[in-house]
Amino acid sequence: MGHLAGKQLYKKLGSKVDNLTIRVPWNDALYSVLKTLFSEQEADVVIKMPYGLSDFNKIKKITKYNESSLRNILDQLCSKGLVIDIYLHNKYYYMPSPFIIGIFEFTMMRTKNTDSKTWAKLLTEYFHSDNGIFFSSNFNDETKSTLFRTLPHEETVKNLDYTEILDYEKAASIIKKSDKFSIGNCSCRHEKFHTDEKKCDFPLDTCSSFGYAADFLIRNNMAKEVSKTEMLENMARSKELGLVFIADNVKNNITFICHCCGCCCNVLTGLNKYGYFNALLTSNFIATIDKDLCNGCRKCVEACPINAIEMHEESPGSKKKKAVIDDSICLGCGVCSLKCKTDALKLIPRKEKIIYPETTFERIILQCLDRGTLQNQIFDNPQSKTQAFMRVFTGAFLKLPAIKKSLMSDILKSRFLKVMETGVKLQGKSWITKI
Repeated sequence: MGHLAGKQLYKKLGSKVDNLTIRVPWNDALYSVLKTLFSEQEADVVIKMPYGLSDFNKIKKITKYNESSLRNILDQLCSKGLVIDIYLHNKYYYMPSPFIIGIFEFTMMRTKNTDSKTWAKLLTEYFHSDNGIFFSSNFNDETKSTLFRTLPHEETVKNLDYTEILDYEKAASIIKKSDKFSIGNCSCRHEKFHTDEKKCDFPLDTCSSFGYAADFLIRNNMAKEVSKTEMLENMARSKELGLVFIADNVKNNITFICHCCGCCCNVLTGLNKYGYFNALLTSNFIATIDKDLCNGCRKCVEACPINAIEMHEESPGSKKKKAVIDDSICLGCGVCSLKCKTDALKLIPRKEKIIYPETTFERIILQCLDRGTLQNQIFDNPQSKTQAFMRVFTGAFLKLPAIKKSLMSDILKSRFLKVMETGVKLQGKSWITKI
């Protein structure tokens, strides 16, 4: 009976995590992950606590745990990265960690009391279980929003003096605007290291975080605090190595930049192995080749993290081959150009500009609307019967194909986000819209 009761508890936890900002379909592989990472008491607290950011008193009132026990459990959950605590306006706010960005990354970034090999094995099994159901549930052809966007290596942009690159597209500008920095292990490469799948020589200590995200990681021993100079050196090393910069999909208050390789990165796995190109938003640039300068060396083919470049005959029957780019999948990262010795490869602006969410608030709203979980952010108390009814009612409405399509459209999206922002402000939580 204890076994059955335990499995039901973790199934409830799985449902809670699945109803956050990223879908996490239930199966035995997920059960193994959750049972290994969460104690039963920790699982119970996460199940009962609100879906969104909440202060301690609200969580205490909803979960009905006594103050001392709840503080100890929350502290333990935060130290494991299973709950996120953010220090804002002189107090801590807590929220359950979504699977991505959250449980996976923070588990594989932990530096204390670790059992990384076990965790890596279980997480890998879940990612690839049921033919990659995690990827298909979040990044299929109907997906309109994602957590990640590509940053171009700005030095690879053609006619740099005449082409505008906005600050949120420049790694150096993102660093310049930040006031706190941390570097931790790349969760993907660390995972692959422990499952013997890491075939590259790229370093683990690259994962870059900023602001309140860096503060969270530093306090909970998942990354070390570094100076602005050290962060710039970290970025320069990754550029030299030819790693892809993947950032938080927002314009303001960017919280992270990943330094990714095509062989280890789980985001790029979504593209390379499963063909879900919605897993990563491109930059506003695209690679182009000057065929007169291309010498057919193949360095760009080897460098491209998503196999978007092939060698084709210069002319029918010719032995000489030149690089050709698949424009339909090019990320606009510039890694190919970094490796080109003849300056044949450069980034140029795309014909259609990519529009990114302004803030994390906007990204989460769009991300949840896209994945059918927005009602949980609006009515976030899982213990309230009234809110449970409103979640069902609102969720059914928002999932109607015509409604969802309209709200995600370029015509209504901005207006919808404004309405959501106004609603949050009326609740006295205007600070959330600035995150």
